[in-house]
Amino acid sequence: MPGRHAINVLYPGFYPAAIDFDVLDVVHPNAPVSLFRPDISMTSMTHPAEDNQFLAGHIALFRRSLLHWTGRDLVNPRMTNVEAARYLFSASFALLSHDTQPDPVFNYANQTALSLFAMSWEEMTSCPSRLSAEWDNQADRARLLQEVTDNGYSEGYRGIRIGKHGRRFEIEEAVVWNLLDERGVYCGQVARFRHWKWL
Repeated sequence: MPGRHAINVLYPGFYPAAIDFDVLDVVHPNAPVSLFRPDISMTSMTHPAEDNQFLAGHIALFRRSLLHWTGRDLVNPRMTNVEAARYLFSASFALLSHDTQPDPVFNYANQTALSLFAMSWEEMTSCPSRLSAEWDNQADRARLLQEVTDNGYSEGYRGIRIGKHGRRFEIEEAVVWNLLDERGVYCGQVARFRHWKWL
């Protein structure tokens, strides 16, 4: 029947997750219903590499936004955006971002983040970011993201995340901030964390 519902689903190659969906219409009591599903087929950015300057434009967005909220740069201010992008993709800390869809999808992850979540670039950038946390930890994650949405920035976050094969880890002292373009328009969120432990 029409209304808000929840079901458990299994994304290919990933752990089970509960999602909310809207039944949009019921044509006949015996007919199938139309469901809202997260769109995980969006076109993502290409894998960072020398030929695309390691997505330097996206990294410039990270740097400019962090500077806006904190007055600090993400890297040495003397670095060009290309140098920063090359360094950050192979950095020893995790760096990842998601987009502005109603159900946000990851659109960047450096090699450390990819390794922690046990995903390829293609898998990560087609994955709704909420799937990085188990159902029991969704409320905690939602509070964090709402705080960042409201204030632009959060520092010192600790929370539990889970990789593709179900291995859990706790991230510590994470920094999360809103991304703003040159006009100040919101265009996603980014997280950086240096410390984690396997559970």
